[in-house]
Amino acid sequence: MDDIVRAALLKWPNVPQCFGWLGLDARGDWYLRDQPTQAAAPFPQLKGSRIEHAGLRKFIARNYEADARGAWFFQNGPQRVYVELEAAPWVWRLQACTGAPCGITTHTGLGAEFRSAWLDEKDRLFLDTTLGFGLVHSLDTGLAAPAIEAGWWAPQAMRFDAMPSRFGFVRHPQRISIDVAG
Repeated sequence: MDDIVRAALLKWPNVPQCFGWLGLDARGDWYLRDQPTQAAAPFPQLKGSRIEHAGLRKFIARNYEADARGAWFFQNGPQRVYVELEAAPWVWRLQACTGAPCGITTHTGLGAEFRSAWLDEKDRLFLDTTLGFGLVHSLDTGLAAPAIEAGWWAPQAMRFDAMPSRFGFVRHPQRISIDVAG
């Protein structure tokens, strides 16, 4: 997390959390979702405006993490902006795999190490890694073939709708109401 973000959290600790305004698609792109977009359709049915500004994408990437319940967010200064996930919290980019271990990098630029591979009912390839769970970018699925053919990765089948609970992430974060009566 950026130092300026930590300072803002200390200065303004009680800023309301934000839901529905930011999405991460299956290709690792961030989307802003204004109120009309949110009202028109849920993410990813209607994604919103793709964030093109390189500096903003890097700022989001540096300040992207999960809370204790597995809901992912971008810490924007003192405000926590929860992220709608099309598929998973990470989108993996692969390097050509000519030997184990294969190079795995997040859509935010962090390196990870392989733990297990999974295929959903649409034959999308997911990886569980030392950083967590994510979807292999569609352009990189061919790069996974040597690891699978060599037996380094042995994908197991799992229904997509079972993945969030199995791997501890929330695709559509919601505000939690706390009952303080009593």
